Amino acid sequence: MAAITIDLSDKQLQQLQNLARVNGISVEVLLQASLEDWLNPQTSTFTNATDYVLTRNAELYRCLA
Repeated sequence: MAAITIDLSDKQLQQLQNLARVNGISVEVLLQASLEDWLNPQTSTFTNATDYVLTRNAELYRCLA
């Protein structure tokens, strides 16, 4: 696995640490999850869209069946 080092301001680091603490995870896990979401936005966007459409139109689909 590769490693990357980035420079953050003190304020950015504090915000990351607070967000990680609120979610009960480490900063590293928070950043890895965020990066995965950013690199694979189509999967979650598509899933969210299909869930919304199916839920929103559930009654219509029952009538058409």
